[in-house]
Amino acid sequence: MNHNFKGVWITDDEFANLEPRNIFHREKDKMDIDCSQHRNRHILFRKKFTLEETGKSTMFISGDDYYKLYINGKFVTQGPAPSYHSNYNYNVVDVTEYLNKGENLIAVHTLYHGLINRVWQSGDNRHGLIFDLEVDGKCVLCTDETFLTKPHDAFSETHEIGYHTQFMEKQDSNSKMFGFEGWDFDDSDWKTAKKNNCADHTLVEQKSKMLVFEKVEPVETEMRGNTLYLDFGKVYAGYLCMKAKGKMGDELIIKCAQELNDDGSVRYELRANCKYIEPWILSGNEDSLEWFDFKAFRYATVDIPEGVEVYDIYFNIRHYPFKAASQLKPEYRGNEHLEAIWKLCEDTMHYAVQEVIQDCCEREKGFYVGDGCYTALTHLIMSGDDSIVRKLIDDAFYSSFISESLMTCLDGSLMQEIAEFSLMVVHLVLWHYRVTGDKEYLRQNYPKCVKLLEVYRRDYERDDNLINVTDKWNLVEWPANYHDGYVKVMNDDNKGCKEPHVVMCGHYLEAIKSVNKIAEALGEAPYRDTTDLYNAFLDAFYDKEKHVFTDSLNSDHVSIIGNLYTFGFGLCPDEESEENILNMLRERKISSVALFTYFPTLMGLVRRDKWDDLKDCLLDEGAWRRIVAEGGTMTFEGWGKDTKWNTSLCHLTMSAVAPFLADVDIKKILE
Repeated sequence: MNHNFKGVWITDDEFANLEPRNIFHREKDKMDIDCSQHRNRHILFRKKFTLEETGKSTMFISGDDYYKLYINGKFVTQGPAPSYHSNYNYNVVDVTEYLNKGENLIAVHTLYHGLINRVWQSGDNRHGLIFDLEVDGKCVLCTDETFLTKPHDAFSETHEIGYHTQFMEKQDSNSKMFGFEGWDFDDSDWKTAKKNNCADHTLVEQKSKMLVFEKVEPVETEMRGNTLYLDFGKVYAGYLCMKAKGKMGDELIIKCAQELNDDGSVRYELRANCKYIEPWILSGNEDSLEWFDFKAFRYATVDIPEGVEVYDIYFNIRHYPFKAASQLKPEYRGNEHLEAIWKLCEDTMHYAVQEVIQDCCEREKGFYVGDGCYTALTHLIMSGDDSIVRKLIDDAFYSSFISESLMTCLDGSLMQEIAEFSLMVVHLVLWHYRVTGDKEYLRQNYPKCVKLLEVYRRDYERDDNLINVTDKWNLVEWPANYHDGYVKVMNDDNKGCKEPHVVMCGHYLEAIKSVNKIAEALGEAPYRDTTDLYNAFLDAFYDKEKHVFTDSLNSDHVSIIGNLYTFGFGLCPDEESEENILNMLRERKISSVALFTYFPTLMGLVRRDKWDDLKDCLLDEGAWRRIVAEGGTMTFEGWGKDTKWNTSLCHLTMSAVAPFLADVDIKKILE
């Protein structure tokens, strides 16, 4: 049961009477949303209070878009995980160790991002803080208009990175707002908070876990002239921390990077189109570098003016809680390449997953459904923790309030739809059950799966039993240089589809088969007989003479993509077609496909007991071994640094090979 808040949403004058605006729409129905005002707003809150007695203390807290909580000068936690305002997450935090009998101080730093983006539901004019503090079950403090508030004026934007993902900021340590979380801070000129009179959130307890933080020291520190060079050993996500002392107005320039240039300098203009460079202005006292939002990097340099001292340097890394629950298969141990790939995937699951199973840690930071289904399964298998899987399934189905056929990028304000991705949620529901055995959760999601497929049936299934999704992006494979000439059936704007094609129809059949398997597990009658759909599929795409599949209804082009998907989904009508497709794979290797084809391919090999072919794929020098050879410490967004024009070097998708390496019965999970 969700907590019944006594506190109210509080904010400042800027947002107190600002009407929320609707940012939700189908992707094809474009909306012009002006985000020139109310952007990158850092707003602080403080409250001193007295406790007569201490005891078991729990805080129920949320902030929009995000908060960082301090009690009696100590950092406690931050959140919430991204969510829609009508299903907005609050956190339940044990704060017993932070409170004292007598006087106490709570301070909170909130951020309203303000742009249409893939991380948060922002650009909607909703901002605020809400919490209740209970001691031994009794509410002793809640948010109201007795709190003090003031904007934090130390951070000014220099530029954006990603797709309106994050602001790079100049930090001016001359601001009087630093130290706002401390007892000796002077808040005499702060205003009283205002109740947000337009708040319309529906609060639900966040079922996923809170982030954990670790302090990582640099493995290499070197002064190169007036530049301090730092190497933290691998790519992490988090915050660079240091202290500095110099003259008032001294400016330090901080650059962060995931790799080095050929001359050894840091490549702060990332391949992922993020420019990691920010200035830091000193006050003349001892100053601390304080980032609010995180970056993903390994290297950093600090250009230091003469006479400035820099010290106490570390990387405060953040990630979802992780404890290894699986190991590399015994038969793969001792193989240096497979052990290196396993380590690569394990580190990616350990350190790159944040509050959601986002795609990457820098350019979008987006909660994408498609690749997220594969990586969420990976996280479940590698950690034994199903909370990330549940977060994806629950939030995906909740997004039906925007589109009955679900959204592609969840919990953000960017409206994106990809036709195949929604259908993949059905597979994740089934896979979750096969890993956990949780039949009750399966039963809860079965009608949602059926409803989704009925929407596809109503809106996209034609009289000839083929599916043709005309109002969403049909992704097929990405990036485009891995399309293998797949017939361009998409419209000119790459949204929608001109005619039925083999990959989309294959996804649809696979989703129906998965729902039938869910029904069987629940003792229900099959959702739907696939005979007519499958026969139509073969009639449309199967070349009976060549025993391979063509790309689309009106084309005779044969691509490795279309055939590997068909093989992976178990749609080959005879052994000859299976062997022909396997020969394509053996000749061109798994590295001839990319982000979205490789997983179904490996799944097909497992389903057909092609274990030697599976191992050959795993050992392809152009695939995961290439990432390792190019120095990857997290999986890349592709097989190599130059295989995509904007490659993220901290991208989760390629880590979904781990289930095929793990000491689990992967065939039982995926069959």
